[in-house]
Amino acid sequence: MVSGIKDGGGTVLGPVKNYRPATCYPFPAGGIKIKKQPEKIIKKGRLYMQYKDQSAWRDVLEFPIGGRQQKPRRTGKTMVIDKGLGLTEFKDLLEVAAPYIDFIKLGFGTSVFYPADILREKIRLARSHAVDIFPGGTFFEVAVLQGRLSLYLQTARELGYTFIEISDGTIDLSRTLRYAALRQARAAGFGVITEVGKKDPRDALSDTHILSQIAMDLEAGADYVIVEGRESGQGVVIYDSRGAVKEDTLAYLIEGIGDLDRIIWEAPQKQQQQTLIINLGANVNLGNVQPGDVLALEALRVGLRGDTLRTTLVREGVI
Repeated sequence: MVSGIKDGGGTVLGPVKNYRPATCYPFPAGGIKIKKQPEKIIKKGRLYMQYKDQSAWRDVLEFPIGGRQQKPRRTGKTMVIDKGLGLTEFKDLLEVAAPYIDFIKLGFGTSVFYPADILREKIRLARSHAVDIFPGGTFFEVAVLQGRLSLYLQTARELGYTFIEISDGTIDLSRTLRYAALRQARAAGFGVITEVGKKDPRDALSDTHILSQIAMDLEAGADYVIVEGRESGQGVVIYDSRGAVKEDTLAYLIEGIGDLDRIIWEAPQKQQQQTLIINLGANVNLGNVQPGDVLALEALRVGLRGDTLRTTLVREGVI
């Protein structure tokens, strides 16, 4: 139970009746209705994670939603999209938020525009903060189109990238070529993230196709599969043209995916992040998070933001 505190006049403000910090499990109240609930991601654990040990508030408050996994974590990963941060901004981001970042994607083909020394330093900084870093999938697609995949992988390895994204969001890539590229990236020493879904709504894949592709990618050895959401989070896979989550599509994919821990849902908008956290728990993998939103997302995950705090309190019968 939350301890009582004193206000400025010395009056004791007592604990909220029946309040207990929640777990990170999916919320049944207000969640998308699916035939079977996804498996609980983690047993209720410590409310104070190691990354909170240096906080000035470490002995003051508990996270309203407990069980948040700490790094190195298998699930609950946050992938940040970097569209061109300078070295100072990049360093500041890592110094403040590295405990809450698992991947940084240098979006699209932006890698090509950095002076080589700056690009190498960004990659070095990410790795020094235990953050994996990789170039965007569109960059991979151009390498495939130009028949330069081997040189692309060799250069990425020399620069120090730790993961490669394999996608066909714009081009058409046969399954044979897709999995040959996956094996080649693996052999070169990279972790592999594949992406499923088309960027242009006119090329949209069926839900059945999406689900089948996810299953085959995981079977082929992808570490994680990204569900396409684009930078905008609009008009692609689980999002409608306004950015709202298509509940039927999300429920269908949740129902059919065997290992949700290896799925990264691109969710650039706060409302999308909230919906996915409410339905899949605090340790859902989320991608295309803007650099300035990392701490706000972490607050959303652990109930330190009104949107998920309210859902938690309703669930616990406090309000």
